[in-house]
Amino acid sequence: MLTCIIRYQIDPTKKSQFEQYARNWGQAIPRCGADLIGYYAPHEGSSTLAYGIYNVLDLADYEAYRARLAADPLGRENYEFAQKEKFLLREDRTFLTLASAPHNLGTAS
Repeated sequence: MLTCIIRYQIDPTKKSQFEQYARNWGQAIPRCGADLIGYYAPHEGSSTLAYGIYNVLDLADYEAYRARLAADPLGRENYEFAQKEKFLLREDRTFLTLASAPHNLGTAS
């Protein structure tokens, strides 16, 4: 399993546009086959950093997912929305694998 973390630098005066963008991906990403963890907008601290996080099986699965996303009507609309509104100043993707064992989220012993 790979986790894709997208680090966005956004225009802080266009946070609401980024939030709309995130809500749209919240529909399109799962429909196109990735396991969406979530999109995160600035709240406190930096007003320009935002993140999108999702899981895919491997890089081949990622490429197939990206093709489906590019063909998806909402996916295409969202790409165009970002181009038109210019709220994304930079976008970087990093693929990570889980290095620690799964954690018990229950009560402490």
